[in-house]
Order: sequence, then structure tokens, then C-alpha cells
Amino acid sequence: MLVVVGIRMSERREPPAGTVVSAPGSPEASDVRAGVTAPDDAGTAAREEGAGPDTRGENAGPGAAADARPGAEARPGAEARPGAEARPDAPAGPGREAVTPAPSPSRPAPSVKAGNRPAPPRTLPRSRATRLVIPYVGIDAPLIDLRLDSERRLPAPPEDEPDVAGWYADGPSPGEQGTAIAVGHLDTNTGPAVFGGLGELKRGKRVEVRRADGRTAVYSVDAIKSYEKDKFPNGEVYGARKRPELRLITCGGNYDRRTGYSGNVVVFAHLIATRGPSKSAEKR
Repeated sequence: MLVVVGIRMSERREPPAGTVVSAPGSPEASDVRAGVTAPDDAGTAAREEGAGPDTRGENAGPGAAADARPGAEARPGAEARPGAEARPDAPAGPGREAVTPAPSPSRPAPSVKAGNRPAPPRTLPRSRATRLVIPYVGIDAPLIDLRLDSERRLPAPPEDEPDVAGWYADGPSPGEQGTAIAVGHLDTNTGPAVFGGLGELKRGKRVEVRRADGRTAVYSVDAIKSYEKDKFPNGEVYGARKRPELRLITCGGNYDRRTGYSGNVVVFAHLIATRGPSKSAEKR
């Protein structure tokens, strides 16, 4: 379900950087004043090298084959009308020859060739994320490395850098197997921030993540969802996957000056292509 969270930037402010929900099992896992629930260390195991592509839901949607219904099958030739065609067992009249209807050409059932379905893109080797580009909402932002703090919380990017997004550096890198994580502010005391338009994304729109080796991982948006922080589904958001996936996370829900935002907006996406490296990167 597509969820767009309306925010009046002039009245709402994001809590200070670093106020994020801690990982499952930590003392403050239910602290609703936090911004982003941190991935469990098991999230780093989300790389699952060698796992096959996740095919759940890939064939759903418009164009999917409908269930066969009795009588719905097309029959070759027009429907017979009384008197329009002689029966083969009818006796021939005077001066007439018995007519035997010509067999209708059979139509072979269409075969599904393996080559008709595009192969999933190859996963990429590890390389640091450097830039996030989402043309549909006008995001073109540098990425900085983020790591869990001593309390197993994933901090937000510095509040004095509202146009910067953060990449969970100990998780999968762009295009690697598993679930990669990027976080950013919705807004700060100075106004809208890097992920201010994240809730306006739509299914099928592209997200590009550039890497230090010059390659680019291209993802397609699957869903945009919102959750209250005290009901944040760690397994759904951070859980290991059998293909390269991406989560973009920011604040959402209602805003309270004392406790901050009540929820999170999460974008779900999966890898559809890789590009590069560019010639300039190859020369380096």
C-alpha cells in the first residue's frame, strides 16, 4: 500500500541527530522518541552470498495469466450453423458426393521459453556507496558511512548537514546480495532535508546508488510504507533476502516537540540493473 505522509515543514522539527530506535533486544528498543530502528547484526548476514533470486511477486500485476475457465478456450474455426456443413455420416443425395469436412489446423500451445524472461542482474562485489540519485523526487545527495553506536543504534546523519544521506556501512554495499540500508532526515530546524520528498515516490520509479569503484546499482521501487515506531517490523524491513534489495528510511507520522516524529517512512526496492564503471573511474 502506498502511504504518503503530509508534513507541514514550518511547524514540525526533527529531533536531534542520533535519536534513533535501538536494535531488537537492546534496552531502548521500544523508545518511540527515536528516529530509525537499527538493523540487527544479523542484517549484515543479509548478504547471503550465492543465494538465488527472490521470485516472490515478480510475476504479479497487470498481464499475469488468468485462471482458465470452462468453455473459455478458443476453438479454431467458426461455430457450425445448421445446414452450413454436411455431416460426414449423412447419405449422399442423387448427383451429390458425400462431403467430408477438412480437418481444422491445430494451434500449438504457446511455449514459454526461458529466454523470454530477463535474467536477474548480477550482484556486484563490495564497494563503498558514494551518492544517491532519485530523479523522480529530485534527490541527488552524497552518502556518508554510518555504523551502529555503542548502544547498537544507527545514528542519523549530522543535523547540520541536512542534504546528506547515510549508508549503513556494515551492511551490504550497493548491488551486493542482501538488504542495504540508507537513512536521511525528513527535515531539520532549517527546513526540508534530503528525504523531504521520499513519501512522494511511486512504485516502479528508479533509485540509483553510485559506488566508489565507478559502478552504479539501479533499483526499482516496490512499495512505500509507514510504521509507528513502537510497531516497527524489523524482520520485514531488515530481514535477509535472496536478492539485492534496498531500504530508504526517514521519519514520518505525527510530530511532537518533545518526542519528535511518531513513525518512519520506508521505501522498499530491489536491484534491476548495474552500470559502469565509467571511463573516468577506470583511468583512476
